[in-house]
Amino acid sequence: MSKELIFGHQSPDTDAIVAAKALSYLENKLGADTEAVALGEPNEETQFVLKHFDEPALRVITKAAPEVDSVMLVDHNEPQQSVSDIADVTVSHVVDHHRINNFNTAQPLFYRAEPLGCCSTVIYKMFAENEVEIPAKLAGLMLSAIISDTLLLKSPTTTQTDVDVVKDLAKIAGIDYQAYGLEMLKAGTNLASKSEKELIDADAKSFELNGSTVRVAQINTVDLPEVFDRQAALEAAAKAENAAEGYDLFLILATNILDSNSELLVVGEPTAPVETAFGKKIENNRLSLPGVVSRKKQVVPPLTEAFNA
Repeated sequence: MSKELIFGHQSPDTDAIVAAKALSYLENKLGADTEAVALGEPNEETQFVLKHFDEPALRVITKAAPEVDSVMLVDHNEPQQSVSDIADVTVSHVVDHHRINNFNTAQPLFYRAEPLGCCSTVIYKMFAENEVEIPAKLAGLMLSAIISDTLLLKSPTTTQTDVDVVKDLAKIAGIDYQAYGLEMLKAGTNLASKSEKELIDADAKSFELNGSTVRVAQINTVDLPEVFDRQAALEAAAKAENAAEGYDLFLILATNILDSNSELLVVGEPTAPVETAFGKKIENNRLSLPGVVSRKKQVVPPLTEAFNA
């Protein structure tokens, strides 16, 4: 049996890293030969998680084809979010919780996608279905991923399944998930030490919307004014990436994790669909989005509808 690599999306968040680790552990227990890798360095939140559980970071790759013929994807399916040479390898498995878009294969594959708050929640169900025990350390990592993706179960993407799984994983890991979760989320909001490019690259995904390439970055914070004190520099960084990477529109969603409100910074064109999507006029390149915390559920769907109108 040939070795396969398992990885999450580019600019990996905690779930992209943890889901790769979790699925690799499960697949290897079931007889496969896999290695979890990453398509980028861990962000500060993920570094906190790995340090807390004394877990090594994943090896970072830029191409898969020089190493393997076949790969497994977690926490994504859209090619533009995946490894650069995804077209040169066979995708044998996908485990995801996002929309399916621009994805096709030449051969049948295992595809598991559920509308849950976190990919690690889906993988937890796969452990249960295969009667494979989750070790305490891995339970802590998977718990961290769900806390990250659901903003400590406050995001509208959160389902009852996510809540139940968090409680079960917390028992296995022996963790007070409320206290730990708040500490973990705050660890990811240390913005002062990061450059503007680092801020907009840390958690960003690209979407093809009716012929336009839209990049959506999210910055979690406990102080929105701290983010927008750097607005001019953030705009300059986004314009540079638009030019370098061919993005038409760069959207920066700054989210206050304490009160679940966001501000959107809009850089590039077209802007009319953005105003249509949220029913507001852009002022000073910004939109106020109270109650918006989820890129997946509250930002991308209305943008997709507006671009396709």
